[in-house]
Amino acid sequence: MRRWFVLGGLLAVFLIAVLVLVIENNDGSTVEKAVLSGQGSPAGSPGGTVPQVAVVPVVAQRLDETVRLPGELQPFLSVDLYPKVTGILDWIGVDRGSQVKKGQVLVRLTAPELTAQRVEAEAKLHSDDITHERLVTAAATPGVIAPNDVHIAQRTVEADRARVKTLKEMESYLVITAPFDGVITTRNVHPGALVGPAGGGGAGANPPLVRLEHTAHLRLMVPVPEAYTGGIAPGQGVTFTVPAFPGRAFSGTIARIAHSVEMKTRTMPVEIDVDNQSGLLAPGMFPEVAWPVRRLEPTLFVPAKAVVTTTELTFVIRIRQETVEWVKVQKGRSVGNLVEVFGSLSAGDSVVARGTDELRAGTTVAPRPLAPAS
Repeated sequence: MRRWFVLGGLLAVFLIAVLVLVIENNDGSTVEKAVLSGQGSPAGSPGGTVPQVAVVPVVAQRLDETVRLPGELQPFLSVDLYPKVTGILDWIGVDRGSQVKKGQVLVRLTAPELTAQRVEAEAKLHSDDITHERLVTAAATPGVIAPNDVHIAQRTVEADRARVKTLKEMESYLVITAPFDGVITTRNVHPGALVGPAGGGGAGANPPLVRLEHTAHLRLMVPVPEAYTGGIAPGQGVTFTVPAFPGRAFSGTIARIAHSVEMKTRTMPVEIDVDNQSGLLAPGMFPEVAWPVRRLEPTLFVPAKAVVTTTELTFVIRIRQETVEWVKVQKGRSVGNLVEVFGSLSAGDSVVARGTDELRAGTTVAPRPLAPAS
């Protein structure tokens, strides 16, 4: 019994000696291997580890995308035609939808009282002209007619001629012609109606005879949001669609820019010239415009997942000399998997591809480059 007790003690001493030797031989090498492989606990980093992070470079490129904006087609020229004088509608040769040419007679009026005024003025002119001629003949004899009487008679004749001319011009207003090529879109009167100038008999009392619109050339009015106004260029082409022709695209050219943002809507009116010789489009249609959004200069882009948004700020994580930096940014337009950013960044900077606020500023990391974002 005593012999077994001694053998057990010797075995325990042997095992303790072996364990001590193992610890002494592996103490330095095991820890060193763990640090080199990133599995140990070097001082100076949270948790004692050097995490590996995937990084991508910040890229600079010119923003070029399209957004869908609503618009409205308007006639290039449009006018409500009123008579300049009051009269009776004697004849109207057009109706809604009539195609007319510039100078074509549209309406004829009659105004008997105007004709009577002209005849009376012509008679007075004839009488005063004869009187003037007799005074001139009598003035040839010295002392018979005062020179002032001859001068007054001459001025009277000139006034009569001017009145006759004015009345003839007013009679010409009884014939209304088209001021430009176009189509009649509205007709409000019929023969026999008493018509007059706009506002006659009370403001807005007289409707226009007809409405004429030039539709072979249209204006496409687009209210462009303030954020999209930076790269507008006159002469730039745009495309649009209309519900009447699904699947068919039409085109136009940016022609007129307001250069002023409306306070209520925060949009800038832009006019696009549209050729409508085919007549397929019509004023009043509401197209959907493929509006080009461009920057005048290249801007910076990063992957959308690289941008971190918290309740306090929006930032990306830049890696500089294996150290984490938080860089505050402002997001712009998104293009595919990329997002435009504005901040203290430069093209080529390395940022963490998948940002997180758990990666604190000042942390030491081991960056692992990925392919540039595209």
